[in-house]
Amino acid sequence: MKYPAAGLILLSIVIAALGCKPRAGNRLSTGHHSSAPEFSLPDINGQKLDLASFRGRIVLLDFWATWCAPCRTEIPHFVDLQNKYGPQGLQIIGISLDDSAKPVQKFYAEQKMNYPVAVGDDKLAEAYGGVLGLPVAFLIDRDGRIIAKHTGETEAAIFEKEVSEAVKQ
Repeated sequence: MKYPAAGLILLSIVIAALGCKPRAGNRLSTGHHSSAPEFSLPDINGQKLDLASFRGRIVLLDFWATWCAPCRTEIPHFVDLQNKYGPQGLQIIGISLDDSAKPVQKFYAEQKMNYPVAVGDDKLAEAYGGVLGLPVAFLIDRDGRIIAKHTGETEAAIFEKEVSEAVKQ
C-alpha cells in the first residue's frame, strides 16, 4: 500500500463500524464497582428526589426519554419489577432526558409508572460516564456501588435475573 498510515486509519474505521461498540443490552462490568454519583433533583411532581435517600435499597437507575422507542419498550417491565421486588428492597428511579417535564408527566400517567422520575440534564449524564444513547440503566447495590450497566434496550429477563440476585444479597 502506498500510504500505510491511511490503511491503518481505514482498518480502524472498519473495525469500529463492525462492532467495537457495546451491543444493545450488554452488561458492562464496572470493574471495581465504583460508587454511583450522588444527585438531588426535583421529580416531575416537584418533590425532592435524592439518590442518597435510597441507600440500603437496590436501585435500578434508568436514563430514558419519551421519544426513545427502546425506552418505551422497557418501562412496562420496570413497572412490573417495581411491583414484584419493591417489597424486597428494589427502588427503580427514572431519569428522563427530555427537554422539559411536561411530556414526561403525560407519559408517566399513561404508562401508570410506579416509581419516581425526574428530568435530568447533561451534567448528570456526564457524572455517570456520559450517556451517549438511550436507554442506559445502572444497577446500584445497597451500599451505593454500581454493579451493572446496560446500554441499549435490554431483555426483561436480564433485569429480572440481576435484580433477583441483588435483592437476595
